[in-house]
Amino acid sequence: MSTIPASIRRLTLAAAAAFAYLGSPAFAADAPPAAPDESAFLSENDAAMTKMMDDMAIKPSGDIARDFVAMMAPHHQGAIDMAQAYLRYGQNEQLRRVAQEIIVEQQQEIIAMRIAVGLPLPPSAPAATQQQTAPSPGAAHAEHATHHSMSMTSPANH
Repeated sequence: MSTIPASIRRLTLAAAAAFAYLGSPAFAADAPPAAPDESAFLSENDAAMTKMMDDMAIKPSGDIARDFVAMMAPHHQGAIDMAQAYLRYGQNEQLRRVAQEIIVEQQQEIIAMRIAVGLPLPPSAPAATQQQTAPSPGAAHAEHATHHSMSMTSPANH
């Protein structure tokens, strides 16, 4: 008897079959050559799927709740990683909004699952959906001044 729940096994097999087809010669023969952005997007998605599948392959601990979280958290992180890749390369505004929602919702679900089994929260990081640009010299000063004035007007922040 397998230690992986049937629903996870079915989902994993369906995803593997879909990606196997996408990489098959039959699919490739019908597809036009990938544009540079598409190649990068597909490469990032493949890396996200591989990491997700590897991270979901856990050794059962004997604690069903913890095992569930140990498998589902990487599954959700895989969805986050794929949505972030879409935001980097995709142009469809409706899908970009969906991708942003996926990121927020999946992050919230990972946190909720970790809290439910008493695991520490993952470290916070800057939103990967925002462009990381170097601030102009004046911007850093303006941000500091704004923060300073806000802290002076709101004693509850101290």
